[in-house]
Amino acid sequence: MISRGPGPSSETLNRRGVLTIAEIRQQPELWPTTLECVAACNLKSVVRERAAIICGAGTSAYAASAVAAGWANALAIPTTDLLLYSKQEVARLAPDFVGNGILVSLARSGDSPESTGVIARIQKMFPGAKHLAITCNQDGQLARLPRVKSIVLDPRTNDRSLVMTSSFSNLVLAGLGIAEGEVLAEQLPHIIDKVKKALTSLEMAAQHLASQKPTRVMVLTPAALTPLGREACLKVIEMTAGRIIALPETFLGLRHGPMSFLRPDSLVLCVLSSDMDKRRYEEDLLRELRQKNLGHLIVVGSPTSANDLAHDFILAVAPGIPDHLRVPFEIVFPQLLAYYLSLASDLDPDNPSPDGVITRVVQRFQLHEDSDIN
Repeated sequence: MISRGPGPSSETLNRRGVLTIAEIRQQPELWPTTLECVAACNLKSVVRERAAIICGAGTSAYAASAVAAGWANALAIPTTDLLLYSKQEVARLAPDFVGNGILVSLARSGDSPESTGVIARIQKMFPGAKHLAITCNQDGQLARLPRVKSIVLDPRTNDRSLVMTSSFSNLVLAGLGIAEGEVLAEQLPHIIDKVKKALTSLEMAAQHLASQKPTRVMVLTPAALTPLGREACLKVIEMTAGRIIALPETFLGLRHGPMSFLRPDSLVLCVLSSDMDKRRYEEDLLRELRQKNLGHLIVVGSPTSANDLAHDFILAVAPGIPDHLRVPFEIVFPQLLAYYLSLASDLDPDNPSPDGVITRVVQRFQLHEDSDIN
């Protein structure tokens, strides 16, 4: 057994994660400002008239996937991939983009190497393409690039913690708001009220689950909530410095191999669909997991969901809207779970990588020019 030595003082513990928890809790206050900011730009015609590539890196790539699900003719491509694609590869993946497309770049800081590198590359490859940036940092490079229209969100969305929490939900909400702002504006007051009322109980549930000290977490979602599952798992990995392994999967995809990841003591976060027909398949899968004793099942759903199949049941905060619009709201509980898993791992959620393995903004690296970029 490895000796851990004396534990941290209560003063040290009280200082841990103060930025992260504040940034998680503030999200309901910021969502209205995000929708108002987007509405003022009046960009809905962009969604109708142009094919879009929506991009970002890391958490912002998952945000891009969530946004693309709400646009009529959009493809999400991580900037970490787009930076390396040739003109022919981009044209093959997004043929409608070539003639009259728009590149939508999402970023918290806008200072990652890929953020500006991809825009410069696309401007050379496709001079007729339009460019839109949605960022949380008015002082970042992305917000100040020439020939790029920028939507700069409330400065409070520019999370100071290493991990992105309110940055993620507001970037997603901003992107979805361009295409479906009216629907979201109508539903938002009710969702905000539910989140505010539920925050205390959500934190208590997350703290209780984290006290079990799991070594594995799986997040199951319907396909439309895949970006939520990926982001939730990234938060667990980031905030626990990789000490807890987390894997996202769809409910029906689980049977095709990934079920072997589960152990009886694994935490399995199951975010049920808002569509009753899809939930039938999801509930069948939950029954199978119970019969096989695979994991501690945390079910996020509506009051009419199969909460009898759960070891712990969490009320969904936005079960009445289509799944692809739920991402910015249902992410709150997974963020809280990752936060308390970090504390339970004796780490600081604000800086869970003190050795600098990962940093708040990706460190600069060489951007190479292609010989045949045109």
